Amino acid sequence: MHDLIHRLIAATNAFDVKAALELFARDAVIDDVSVGQTFAGLAGVRRYLEQFFVGYHTVSKVLSIDPHGDNRALVRLDFTGDFGHETGRLDVTTNTDGLIAAIDADLD
Repeated sequence: MHDLIHRLIAATNAFDVKAALELFARDAVIDDVSVGQTFAGLAGVRRYLEQFFVGYHTVSKVLSIDPHGDNRALVRLDFTGDFGHETGRLDVTTNTDGLIAAIDADLD
């Protein structure tokens, strides 16, 4: 999980949506309470990444990764971008192929 999380953050920090999407399952879901929306499938994940990472020039720094079994981790992040500065969390779940199946996201 550590490697997957760091690859995701590296891709989003580089605004490389294509590289980030390669880490997600086709039926992945991102539920972001802070924006009040759920993004389903690769098209939804692409929209989320383009809107909230590329669009806001978001750069993330991993503060901690707390594994919960083999396929889940709670990630604490520091975000900076056009919106200012925030901290938040990602609850990341992977599928049996090691791809991201779900992310529950929220800001502090």
